[in-house]
Amino acid sequence: MLWLLKGDSNFAVTNCQSFGLLGPEFLSSFTGTNSNFMRKRRIYIFCLLVMAAFMTVNTHAQTTVWIVRHAEKDLKNPSDPDPGLSLDGQDRAKDLASLLRPNRLLAVYATPFKRSVQTAQPTAYGHGLIVQTYDPNDPADLVSSVLRKYKSGGVVIVGHSNTILELVEAFGIKRPIPEVSEDHYDYVFKVTINGDSMGLLTSQYGKLRRAGAPK
Repeated sequence: MLWLLKGDSNFAVTNCQSFGLLGPEFLSSFTGTNSNFMRKRRIYIFCLLVMAAFMTVNTHAQTTVWIVRHAEKDLKNPSDPDPGLSLDGQDRAKDLASLLRPNRLLAVYATPFKRSVQTAQPTAYGHGLIVQTYDPNDPADLVSSVLRKYKSGGVVIVGHSNTILELVEAFGIKRPIPEVSEDHYDYVFKVTINGDSMGLLTSQYGKLRRAGAPK
């Protein structure tokens, strides 16, 4: 049963065949009602289930990372060094949660600032997760941690206008735009990781999409 420990469907097929469990002679013996027939049938079904399980695991091996900027911040008090979200920002945070609701999320990250954490909270809450904070000045450390811990499923990272493109680059992907300006809150950078292959899809989200944003 070495192939069970290795977790490889090729091992499953090879070993089932080596024991004569998937060959034509084995299949042609599916006649009669004796105990030998029933035993072979159970073994055959077991092999099929094992191979299906491994194929399912391989299909879901992709990791997806959504990188977004925090939503609109509250500017009523210009002297506040750590403002939370405005009402528009709270709506955008809910829009983000709605966007990501169908996905299987494993972790949600935000910088320690209120506007970043508050943007992440609805998404984290909807998936039964807590918001983990990270150092926005060390994107390489966060990316290394994400790649090490999460081999499949989804991860959300909330950052700032001057950090989210650096996060994209930390994954080894060229930044899709030169910069994120101060009034742009709706970008979503979707990084897909499948083994050594990485991809990027850039889009916008939210009911309050800025005027002139590409569709």
